[in-house]
Amino acid sequence: MTEILRIMFEFFKTGLFAVGGGLATIPFLEEMGRHYGWFTMEDLSVMIAVSESTPGPIGINMATYVGYALKQVGGALLATLSLVAPSIIVICIIANYFQKFKDAKLVKMIFAGLKPAVVAFISAACLSLFVSTLLHADALAQWDIGRLWNWKCILLLLVLMGFRQKYPKVHPIVFIVGSAAAGVIFSF
Repeated sequence: MTEILRIMFEFFKTGLFAVGGGLATIPFLEEMGRHYGWFTMEDLSVMIAVSESTPGPIGINMATYVGYALKQVGGALLATLSLVAPSIIVICIIANYFQKFKDAKLVKMIFAGLKPAVVAFISAACLSLFVSTLLHADALAQWDIGRLWNWKCILLLLVLMGFRQKYPKVHPIVFIVGSAAAGVIFSF
């Protein structure tokens, strides 16, 4: 299978099974990075930061970013289309039948059953982000406890939390721009 077909298949699969929004795609992206070596976990952290900082849904931004990193504009387009294709297909199928079955007990049970899966995907993504951002994974792998914590990121997190507590009405974009500036200035 050529790499572009593999990219399309992986993002189609991600779009099909990552229920719960963009953060639910992160475990799938981690697996892609490990399995195919397309990017490291550090690269993934950068991709998440960029995707969160740009307008639009994070899942689509991530697909576009990864596709572009691997195969430039064509890869970005195909990865993005592959990610959204399952949703479009499923929505078109469901829309035809939903009105007829929306009050059916089975449909309500299925939606109730999906909620814990969504929570699990998002929790796994948050834990992964915590580990990759606030800890040095290489130090953890080498049991170098002295270098384990990424003190720059922890300090930035505490400063941002303090500002958010003191100035709750400040627009989140201010914090995003401030974080980006701190990352550039302090070489995160």
